[in-house]
Parts: sequence; structure tokens; C-alpha cells
Amino acid sequence: MGSVARLKGCLGANVYTEVPDGGWGWVVALAFFFVEVFTYGIIKSFGIFFQDLMIHFNESNSRVSWIISICVFVMTFTAPLSSVSSTRFGHRPVVMVGGALISLGMISSAFVNSVEQMYITVGVVSGLGYCLAFLPTVTILSQYFQKRRSLVTAIASTGECFSVFVFAPDVFARAYNRERAFTALKDYSGWRCCLIVMGVLQSTVILCGALLRPIVIQTKQEVLHKTLVKQIETKYMLDNEQTRTSIDSVDSGVQSLSTSCTNIAGCSKEEEVEMEKKEEETGMLSGASVEKEEPSTPPLRNKLLGFSVLKDCSFICYALFGLFAALGFFAPQLYVIPLSISLGIGKDRAAYVLSAMAVAEIFGRISMGWVLNKNPIRKIYIELICVLLLCLVLVVFPFVYEFWGLMVCCMLYGFMLGTVAASHIPMLAEDDVVGIEKMPSAVGVYIFIQSFAGLAGPPLGGFLVDLTQDYGAAFYSCAAGMGMGALFLALVRPAKTGLCNRRKKQQQSSKAPSCENITQDNKIVVEVPDDFLDVDMVAEESLSKSKSGDSAARARSI
Repeated sequence: MGSVARLKGCLGANVYTEVPDGGWGWVVALAFFFVEVFTYGIIKSFGIFFQDLMIHFNESNSRVSWIISICVFVMTFTAPLSSVSSTRFGHRPVVMVGGALISLGMISSAFVNSVEQMYITVGVVSGLGYCLAFLPTVTILSQYFQKRRSLVTAIASTGECFSVFVFAPDVFARAYNRERAFTALKDYSGWRCCLIVMGVLQSTVILCGALLRPIVIQTKQEVLHKTLVKQIETKYMLDNEQTRTSIDSVDSGVQSLSTSCTNIAGCSKEEEVEMEKKEEETGMLSGASVEKEEPSTPPLRNKLLGFSVLKDCSFICYALFGLFAALGFFAPQLYVIPLSISLGIGKDRAAYVLSAMAVAEIFGRISMGWVLNKNPIRKIYIELICVLLLCLVLVVFPFVYEFWGLMVCCMLYGFMLGTVAASHIPMLAEDDVVGIEKMPSAVGVYIFIQSFAGLAGPPLGGFLVDLTQDYGAAFYSCAAGMGMGALFLALVRPAKTGLCNRRKKQQQSSKAPSCENITQDNKIVVEVPDDFLDVDMVAEESLSKSKSGDSAARARSI
């Protein structure tokens, strides 16, 4: 029993009087790092299988690419389901189920006979698992930190970048005549065996989900009240145990105080007084326990999915920012290699730019977390500056014409992409958007809205490239989407301070009391409704009639 109690204590909720900014939150941050490794990291590294799948199934590049497109779309489109499940069942079981789905989808992909079957296994099953695993983890991590939230989230989110170095091939491995882990395993045992190993490793997400202990923030008064209630319950249980022991011992010749006073006629007054005191104390304890078991007011339940955030003007502007900015999140990585080849740069040298982009993204995420933690200006303005710089870099891409210019652009793009990617979801927890209380519901709706742009971004870029026969058109479309996103991001703060405050003032004016004190010529004049005067006059008339009736009755009696 003792080990079971200790296990429940380790897996139960953490109760704090304020946001800890550490404690078990560091374990949650480590869990989020590995969740990033086995979700977004695997998605970015899945391209190592494209050539093998094209040859084995005799399919085109576009049909094989739909595997990841469907996966990303399902991952983002089902975000509200993740929010609903986390609110209803808790973050821990949802993440563990997500880890099981990720592993199941990847392992089952090793036994498929067509690309269409992979659309289901990797695209739908693993995509749903990615959603259930990622969103609850980043949400509960934001609840464990307040002052260090931006820095910790940014550092933990670098897991996907490190995953690219471990799993996918890159130029650093080629420089030392070595291959990365999954590439070497794929070449040695085939892509099917490699998918099985990848699925087994992704089951680590289940363990990460088990580490997500819920957090409860209570005031000191609430903690003190619960402590007193527990003490009262413990004392009441001990008294009951003593009473049972005394009753059981009657047959052995030892009688309790109450039994002796009832059965023996010659009971003294001191024993009667002691018995009454004990009964009063027992009654008080039992009353306290009954009061806890049957509360006077039922506890409030959180809504499964708070669509009330859609009534918030600041959230609507932020969601539109995410919708348009998503056009610039995915497409550049797809077209930077074709752009470099069109400039006459060889494939081996072109691979350097992707590695430089990944390294710069790590530094961008960490730098963004450090700057937001210092909080020199409002965090929403810092993100706006980063989005504008990212838009500028996308515009510059089509103007480069040699290797080093492309390398500089890729490094700048990777750095600025890291700053935006590390901040756009945690920014929902800030008061300028929705706040930490509404974040669990807001993040699901936000990712859901963003999913449409994530699905349409790469095809839109490909359509423009086919139409203009210029890879620069894809970067222009990304820059246009990022520019529209920056416009809506700039409106978030004004919408929060302007329109929302006007609505609050209107609501307060509509709820104003009917009786108001108005000062005129240094005198206080009380405006009273007419019906209030009528009621008072009727009450006074009835009171005067009753008094006159009583006096008349007294006169007749005299």
C-alpha cells in the first residue's frame, strides 16, 4: 500500500501557490524536446525515403510528396480535437495515445504495398498522433513557466533541428565520409526495416507523455483550507477507529465510556460531562466531513473547446497572421535546392545551404527566447519585427545569382524562421493575444486555421513556378503571404486595447444601476425611479390605514 501511495504521489498533480518557473517544469521541458525530435524532426527527415519509394512503387515525386502533405494537413486540421481531448481527459493520456498512434502508423508503413496505403498509415494515423502529442505538450509547458516561458520553450523546440542532424543526411556527414543514422540503416537493411526502427523509437513519446504531470495553481488560503480539512478528517477517522475498538472490546469485559454510562445506573456527573464533550466534538467533526462531501455550489467545469476566443478581436487578427504567414513556413525549403540548381550550382554544393539553414534556425530559436525573456519591449512587437525581416529576406532570394549570396540568404532565412517558429504558438499565452487561461482552447483553433495555408502553400508555389518558369515566383508568393501576416500581426495590439476596451465600456454602461448620484451645485441629488416612489407611497398609505384602524378599535373597546 505504501508503494502504491508513493506512485500516486509521483504521478499526481503538482500543486503550487504560484507559477513555479522551474521544478517539475524542467522535466516537462525535456519531454517537449524529445516530442519535437520525434514529431516535426521525423517529418523534416522523412525525405530520405522519397527516392526509395519512387523506385520501389514506380511513382512520381509529386505522388510520393503527398504523404507528408497529408500528414501535415491532418496534424494541423485536427488541432481542435487535441484541445478537446486534453480538456476532457487531461494532457498526459492524450499525449500517450498520440505516441501510440505515431508508432503504429510508422511501423505499419513498413508493410504497405502502395503509396496510397502510406497516405493512410503515415498521412492519417501518424498525422493524428503528431497532433495529439505536440499541442498538449507545448500547452502544459507554458503553464509551468511564466518569466522564463519564452526562453525555455525556444530551447526545447530546437529538438526538431537536432533531429535533422541525427536522422537525415547532410554535408557534414559527407565531408567525413560517413552517413547519418537512418541513412546508414536504410542502405544496410532497406527502407522497410528502417521504418520499423523509426516507429519503435517514436514510441518514446509515450514515456514523454507519462512525465506530463498536471499542474494546479491555488492560493495560500485554499491550500491552508484543504490542509485543515484533511486534519479534521484524520482526527474523525481516528475517533471512529477508537469507537469501534471500544465496542468490539465489550465482550472481553472492557466497556467504553458511553456504554458504561448507559448500562450502569450509578454513573458520576464528571463521566457524563466528559461523554457530552466527546459527543459534541464528534458531531463537529462529522459535520465538517459532510460539508466537504456535499458542497453547497457545484464545481465549475471548463468548456471542452472555448470558441469564445473567436469573439476576441485580437485573436482573430492573430489567427489571420498565422494563416498568411504559414505560406512562408513550408515552401522555401522545397524550392531552395531547385533555385540553386537553376543558378548553375551543383547538387553537392547546394546541399550546404540546407545545412546552414538548419544551423541558423537553432541559433534563431535560442536568440528569440533570450530576447523575449529580457522583454525590452512588448513581445508582440518583437515578433512583428522578426516577421518583417523574414519577409524582406524572402524578397531578396530571387535576386541572388551565385553560391555565397544564396548561402547568406539561407542563413538569414533560417535564423529569422527560427525566431518566428519559436514564438508564434507560445505568444498565444501572452495577455496581448488571449492569455494563459484561454491558451488550451485558442491553440487548437489557431493551428486549425493555419492548416489550410500549410496545405495550399507548396502547391501554390509550384503553380506559379510552372506558370512563370521562374523559381523566384515561389519566393515572391511566400513573401506576399508573410507581408499580409505582418499586417494582421500589427493589428493585434490595437485590437486588444481599442476595440475590446470599447466593448467593455459599452457593457458597463448598459449594466449601470438605475439609481445614480448626481452632483449639482455642490449638492448630491439622488435620482430615484418613479415606481420606487409609488411602492413607498402605497406602503405608507397602508401603514397609516392600519394605524387608524387600530386606534378606532381601541376607542370602541373603551
